[in-house]
Amino acid sequence: MKTLEEQIEIVLNELRQFIHADGGDVELVKVEDNNVYVRLMGACQGCPLSYYTLTAGIEKSIKEAIPSIERVISVE
Repeated sequence: MKTLEEQIEIVLNELRQFIHADGGDVELVKVEDNNVYVRLMGACQGCPLSYYTLTAGIEKSIKEAIPSIERVISVE
């Protein structure tokens, strides 16, 4: 059975092709109390649309794959 972090990395790997296409990347920082902490990098840093990438893309996909996750939070 895969760890929670491994399950999250699988989802992130599926999304990376889309994020890379826009010159960005995402890194899993930690998982704590059913919250996932990620770091948006490259073109995603400071991008006005990064909020939508985070919520409509990353958070939605992770929560669909792992229902126990409550939030995905971006950290610097």
